[in-house]
Amino acid sequence: MNTGQALLSLGALLLLSFLSVRFNSTVLENTSIETENKVYLTAFSLADDLIEEIKQKAFDERTIDFQAIAENQLSLPLGPETGEVWPYFDDMDDYNNYSKVVSLPHVEDYKVTCKVNYAKSSGQSITSQSYFKKITITVDSKFLRYPLNIYFIFTLHSKN
Repeated sequence: MNTGQALLSLGALLLLSFLSVRFNSTVLENTSIETENKVYLTAFSLADDLIEEIKQKAFDERTIDFQAIAENQLSLPLGPETGEVWPYFDDMDDYNNYSKVVSLPHVEDYKVTCKVNYAKSSGQSITSQSYFKKITITVDSKFLRYPLNIYFIFTLHSKN
């Protein structure tokens, strides 16, 4: 084998090595993105499950048995009444400051938290009573790059 053939063989091996490393890093990157997408999809599902649970509740403690009620008669402060614990919440604002940890087979320790505020129809949180409640659900995990936040605006209704 002469010098030219040796250099061509060396160049071919160098090119093959470069392509192999690049291929492996691309496969690894795609696998990481796929895993991250699965984790975010699971986080979204957990948030959606909590929203669906909250939808089944009365708008306010004072509207469980539906009645005409003025805004200033709605509950303040927001949160569970004395002695009320999950899963026995009966109205939406009972979920204010609610938190739970969910472990699933492929990812452990999702932290699901819920915040409830009165809101304007535009979605802006306010401190006074209104016929709108803004639910903010946050799902976090050490496997998520950023926490997932879902917002939902509810208006006065009864569970009956």
